[in-house]
Formats: sequence, C-alpha cells, structure tokens
Amino acid sequence: MTNPEWLKTAVRRSAHEAWMLGHVFEKYREREGRSAEELAAELGCSLEVLQWLSLCRRPEGEKFTEHVFTIAKRFALEPLRLVAVLRRVEVMDAFAERSEGGEGPADEDSLLLAARDRSCDDETNS
Repeated sequence: MTNPEWLKTAVRRSAHEAWMLGHVFEKYREREGRSAEELAAELGCSLEVLQWLSLCRRPEGEKFTEHVFTIAKRFALEPLRLVAVLRRVEVMDAFAERSEGGEGPADEDSLLLAARDRSCDDETNS
C-alpha cells in the first residue's frame, strides 16, 4: 500500500497543531534528537504508520487512557510505548512553562541535575 501524495503535507502541518500527535512527535524528536525512523522504531511501527499516527488527535483529559488504547489498537502499537512518548513531552512542556513563569531554571543541564539529585546511597537505603 502506498501513501497518498497529500499525506506528507498533512504530516508537516500536523507538527504545528498542538492538538495533533504530529505536534507531539515533532517536539519529542527535537528534544530527544531522534529521526523519524528512530521514533518509529521506538513506537514499534513503520514510517508509514508513524505518518498516519501524526494525523490523530492527541490523547488528553479524562479519556486519555481510552484514546491511547483506541489509537494503539487501530495501528497495532504497544500502548505503553505511545504513552511514554506522550508523557515525556508533557513533562518537558511542564518544565518549560514553569521556567517561563520565572519559577525555576529552564536549561536541560538543570533538569539533568535534578534527575541526579538523589545519590546512589539513597537508592540502596530505600
């Protein structure tokens, strides 16, 4: 099956619409330094499926889980892989919003420091 010619244009446009998965995927790829091929592999799908996924509405709100499972079933994806990408972008957006409000550092090095804040000794004592 070949994709219609309009699909690539639609996928490019979806990257600019916050309510679409294409937007989430574009942000994820930018922040994680991933290619479309690497993202497709991470999601466990082909590039063709990734393009179609990009046109879906972004799951959110009270029906987040239901929407994730519906999308995963439709495109034969592992739901947790999709959730991992969605949640990663949501967390990074939350950090960016907080830093824009002047409540904390915005750079990636600060986030890494926060992630490393717990020492190895703390982990063994838990």
